[in-house]
Amino acid sequence: MLQPDFWDDQQKAQAIINEANGLKDLVNEFNDMNETLENLELTYELVKEENDAELQEELEKELKDLTKRVNQFELQLLLSEPYDKNNAILELHPGAGGTESQDWGSMLLRMYTRWAEKKGFKVETLDYLPGEEAGIKSVTLAIKGHNAYGYLKAEKGVHRLVRISPFDASGRRHTSFVSCEVMPEFNDEIEIEIRPEDLKIDTYRSSGAGGQHVNTTDSAVRITHIPTGIVVTCQTERSQIKNRERAMNMLKAKLYQKKIEEQEKELAEIRGEQKEIGWGSQIRSYVFHPYSLVKDHRTNVEIGNVQAVMDGEIDPFINAYLRSRLK
Repeated sequence: MLQPDFWDDQQKAQAIINEANGLKDLVNEFNDMNETLENLELTYELVKEENDAELQEELEKELKDLTKRVNQFELQLLLSEPYDKNNAILELHPGAGGTESQDWGSMLLRMYTRWAEKKGFKVETLDYLPGEEAGIKSVTLAIKGHNAYGYLKAEKGVHRLVRISPFDASGRRHTSFVSCEVMPEFNDEIEIEIRPEDLKIDTYRSSGAGGQHVNTTDSAVRITHIPTGIVVTCQTERSQIKNRERAMNMLKAKLYQKKIEEQEKELAEIRGEQKEIGWGSQIRSYVFHPYSLVKDHRTNVEIGNVQAVMDGEIDPFINAYLRSRLK
């Protein structure tokens, strides 16, 4: 960072700063936990000597808090796959079911936004297509922060909702599905060959919830990769050139993800595993009625407080999934 040409490439410089900040946070957290442990050891000696019930209660509470911090710290150290430290691109696509599924999409959008904010991550809307009556038809977010992709890769898959639909006058129970796709965000750190003749590029007028996202020029960009049928769109920037650049990076991410999935599928076939690897696998059920429960089908982690989960408390699911992969 002390090199005179450090700021010549702004994107590269920012990536290095983000990595340095992430490493500093790890070191500071380790030192702080170590200091806390030493203080708890002194408190423990006092409890043994004085047999103070109130002090023992305080010790147990602080020990529980430290255990939670150590578990979280261990998880951060375990995020060591090549692109875990990258920002994440997260897409939500409601399934069949019209307004009910589209409303479920907007609920998940809120859940991930709240989760990211609690983590101190920055959330940027790259593409937003609202539903006709309520909710969303699709949304693409860039979630920026150290290890954003490492955590959010646990969310890839289909999310299922069971509830009494507020859009059904008869008050019947409905089941809705939303697909969540997660990819690492790339700048120039990955080489994927994309031939110009394989691309179909369209421009159109930006749409969105209003305000700065509404544009009067055809600055939004849609790129179709003809050989794979992959489509990416970006409308967050006012400049068509910048939207095109970001859309190309999103396309790289999708092609990389496709390559990884093909490799995983091949390995599963070699091992003789009978599991489907891809976007279509249902990973979690959110049941609002006839009882309250959120259950992850991969790890069997269950949380009865549905409202807390919808407010962004999804770390128990993410942590359990990442630990299960390490085993």
